[in-house]
Amino acid sequence: MQQLEFSSYPFRFKNSENKVSIFDEIRKKFIILTPEEWVRQHVVRFLLEEKKYPKSLINVEKVLKVNGLKKRYDVVVYNTDGSICVLIECKAPQIKIAQDTFDQIARYNMTMKAEYLMVTNGMNHYFCQMDFENEKYQFLPELPEYIFK
Repeated sequence: MQQLEFSSYPFRFKNSENKVSIFDEIRKKFIILTPEEWVRQHVVRFLLEEKKYPKSLINVEKVLKVNGLKKRYDVVVYNTDGSICVLIECKAPQIKIAQDTFDQIARYNMTMKAEYLMVTNGMNHYFCQMDFENEKYQFLPELPEYIFK
């Protein structure tokens, strides 16, 4: 797989029926290794090892309803009170991050109400903090480290 703009992390792999899988620490199972999954697993390690978010507060690939449609988010980090701290959208490295990616995560966040957003294709990372009162977001240079709330 392609080298990404993250630190180098140790991963567990397995080969089955000519398909490579990567172990997901959050879902506690092997997942078929696609370019997007490669990015998602790096994001999870980034959250755990660099930003010190507790594993128990991270959720990966779950269904949510947006305007009555079933959608699937990539990664969410919860606060201890159950509210959402960070909503993350992952794209494969060859997918260019464009306005439609930000529109997608903004639509998801109308339902989820995360305080922070992260959009990444593994090569470029964008971090935002929400301003719900003024219905906009502000770009940040970095995602904040975990602070127990």
